Amino acid sequence: MVSACGRYVVVFNGEIYNFLEIKKDLESRAYPFKGHSDTEVLLAAVSIWGVAAAVQRFNGMFAIAIWDREQRQLHLVRDRLGQKPLFFGWIGGGFAFASELKALRVVPGFSGRLDRRAIGRYLQSGYVPSPDCIYEGVHKLPAGHILSIDETQASEPTDLRTLQTPYWSVADYAQNAIRKPFQGTAEEAVDALNIELQKATASRMISDVSLGAFLSGGIDSSLIVALMQAQSQTPIKSYALGFGEHGAGETAYAKAIADHLGTEHTELHITGQEAIDTVPNIPQIVDEPMADFAQVPNYLIAKHARPHIKVALTGDGGDEFFCGYSRFYRTPKRWHRLQRLPLPVRRLMARAQAKMLRSDDVRDRKGTSLLRLQASSLDELYFYGMCHWLPSDPLLADGAIEIDSQVTDARRWSGIRNPIERLLLIDQIYYLCDVILTKVDRTSMASGLEVRSPLLDYHVAQWSWHLPLDMKFRDGKGKWILRELLARYMPRELYERPKQGFGAPIGQWLSGPLREWAEDLLSAERLHRQGLLNPGMVRRVWQAQRVESRAWQKKMWCILMLQAWLNAEQA
Repeated sequence: MVSACGRYVVVFNGEIYNFLEIKKDLESRAYPFKGHSDTEVLLAAVSIWGVAAAVQRFNGMFAIAIWDREQRQLHLVRDRLGQKPLFFGWIGGGFAFASELKALRVVPGFSGRLDRRAIGRYLQSGYVPSPDCIYEGVHKLPAGHILSIDETQASEPTDLRTLQTPYWSVADYAQNAIRKPFQGTAEEAVDALNIELQKATASRMISDVSLGAFLSGGIDSSLIVALMQAQSQTPIKSYALGFGEHGAGETAYAKAIADHLGTEHTELHITGQEAIDTVPNIPQIVDEPMADFAQVPNYLIAKHARPHIKVALTGDGGDEFFCGYSRFYRTPKRWHRLQRLPLPVRRLMARAQAKMLRSDDVRDRKGTSLLRLQASSLDELYFYGMCHWLPSDPLLADGAIEIDSQVTDARRWSGIRNPIERLLLIDQIYYLCDVILTKVDRTSMASGLEVRSPLLDYHVAQWSWHLPLDMKFRDGKGKWILRELLARYMPRELYERPKQGFGAPIGQWLSGPLREWAEDLLSAERLHRQGLLNPGMVRRVWQAQRVESRAWQKKMWCILMLQAWLNAEQA
């Protein structure tokens, strides 16, 4: 679309939720609107205020490319939390960008060379952390950044530090916000959060197509559905996913909540076979390899809900901003115990124990324990706990896996001293953006379903950092304030229960119906031909997984998702 003044041209993927508010402001300045879309409002805002100032006003999920005809300059913009992807690179003597890697692969001159360092980081983390990309010469625009490039810089690679500018940073905001904590009572904090989430939910319910919500029966999704129903004159559509023989038990919680709220509820039941049949297709959906098995249920609920709705609201973001994962408080406890012994002593103990174990033992969960024993900081301990493959594992064919210093460099968030808050921030920067938001976006868009998450509203994210930690984590439980707010909408007995995940029997599937698929991907001939992984190590782990599947499941799935992605990429 071209701006009314003719200066700006935009390509836009996503949604600007506050576009009506911005439009009203621009109408007061007599801007000549012709339609009703957020894209037209985006262009109008850029025309009046300029790119940088306009982006500061946008509240939404977006990847935007703006061409300035007058200055002959291209601006790429990604939303604050990274809900929408944006890739770019210098390809074939020019500068290319896209929301999907598939689009860049067909650009003339695209080399397709894999980045060995990025593969190592994937094997560590189970995903390729931003700003790296699986391909050499291609990058992800970091969340909350603007990249500006002119014609003179488009023909060959330029130092990204001179092109990229952050317009918002969760790390910077968090380190300032904790010095200005919320001063009210707990009850006043619940009131304030209720107002913030009501606004965030209402803005995401504006849609000219059919809309509903995913309802798992957990705290986050139940709260969003409750907020939606409270603001709707008619029953909203809610959907729950039941899996296999345990599906009825899982969906019963969601149904009880739906009945209480009065939603138009639908249970979507999938069989184990359907999940199994989906696994080999996942690498064709995602841009880069990812070892999170939850891609499967995410894709299936989007696929089954899509015939009924085109937009779905979810509870994503609650765990990351309100301390929902047990690792946030278990890791500091472990670090406190470790610090009782000096680091040199712990390293001696680890080396002595390693000599007593079989070589394979060092590379399963016992190996992780030994590496944790040698951690030099809380950040490093957390990183090792999140690892799939360890730096000491001889998995790469051409050398050791390089430690990702971005996560272990404590200087990046030195302003946050509380250990739980430090881990919250690390997760918001990496795990939330590169795993949760990536898998939700790719799996939903593959089915043509748009997913919106009120808890990811940046106003809610900012507000959460002003909230004292004891209003997030209290009495041994996370998400305290979300639980308190939800109690205003339904009885506690409907949602107070242990957190549940998608418990698929991956080990059994790899020994049964997925064994042939896995054997083909892990064949020694294929591994030698690819030259990326150590065939001997991979085959030993594959054999160990079949004997003791639980101990090796996480590591094995990480390899299989890489191999499946490579197979799809080369097809």
